[in-house]
Amino acid sequence: MSAYAIYRLPHEDHATLIRQTEGEPMELHSLTELNGKQGFVVAPFELKANQPVLLIQGEAEIVLLEEGGMRNEDRDMIGVNHQYKESLQQKYSRSSFLVPPSSYYKVDFANYHSQLENDTFRKIVLARCADEKLNGGVEPMELFYRACAMYPRLFIALVETEKSGCWLTATPEILLDGKGNDWRTIALAGTMKLEGDQLNGEGETLTWSTKNIQEQRIVATYITECLEQFTGDFREEGPKTVRAANLVHLRSDFTFKLNDNNHIGDILNTLHPTPAVCGLPKREAFQFIVKNEHTPRRYYSGFMGTLSATETHLYVSLRCMNIDGDTCHLYAGGGLLKDSTEEQEWLETEAKMETMRRLLYV
Repeated sequence: MSAYAIYRLPHEDHATLIRQTEGEPMELHSLTELNGKQGFVVAPFELKANQPVLLIQGEAEIVLLEEGGMRNEDRDMIGVNHQYKESLQQKYSRSSFLVPPSSYYKVDFANYHSQLENDTFRKIVLARCADEKLNGGVEPMELFYRACAMYPRLFIALVETEKSGCWLTATPEILLDGKGNDWRTIALAGTMKLEGDQLNGEGETLTWSTKNIQEQRIVATYITECLEQFTGDFREEGPKTVRAANLVHLRSDFTFKLNDNNHIGDILNTLHPTPAVCGLPKREAFQFIVKNEHTPRRYYSGFMGTLSATETHLYVSLRCMNIDGDTCHLYAGGGLLKDSTEEQEWLETEAKMETMRRLLYV
């Protein structure tokens, strides 16, 4: 199977296809190995021998989009083969719906929350996975085009390699973005769902809870401490309310200068995983998550995107699913603080999974 990645940056009218037709993607076993490299990066939450950082390398091809979909004349050019049969007109009956928290989630939440009550962590992120059936089958590439049409503000990417499998993401969270010496990252945390008339706006009428404000400030403080290790020339703006699909988040923007772009891997090694997907203290929270979370995250809450010395666009792999035959494994998580409740956190993960579910039932 040839490896490929196709992605669309926010608000762009075209996608970019990178297809590796010879050999397998480069496998890296530390983020620092990305120093001086270029290609499309697919990084997991936890690096392991059988779960490496993958670097897809090949010529980039521009694919024009019309109203979010692919032009008919470009379909043959893509030529990416899958075991799935295309059924574009198929209407799907939804296989899951809003249900009470599962027994696994109840166990995990109680375990995680007890650590917060004991002051072991200031924050920790609990993730889960839910399965959706592709009744009748559908091409992953078609799901990519649907995501482009539905979510013009988000970074959309579809990647497939033998090592990772097939993943689709529609994420609002920049991990690292830069061109020349000008770079940026964001602190994104806090989640509220837009409903009713709120869907006509940008969430400007919403009032944020203390829990959401504290969660976002934890992430922003962490980003500041990371950047101070590499540059003294940076600026923070925010937080402000930003919309992503039917959700809104609190976001602070960080812009900074780098005199040397050959050490991006070092910066990524410091930033990833951020408290937005892990927790604080970072090392202890990370170790607790990989030991105790019922569902291994694999490439969910890792990051992906393009990397080069001249221009880089890397995004945290949120709102994503692993397409496995006729089953889609949907992933979502939420940041827990002391005052978090099981029901609220479960509903937040349901709202986040809706970003991917909507693609299956158009």
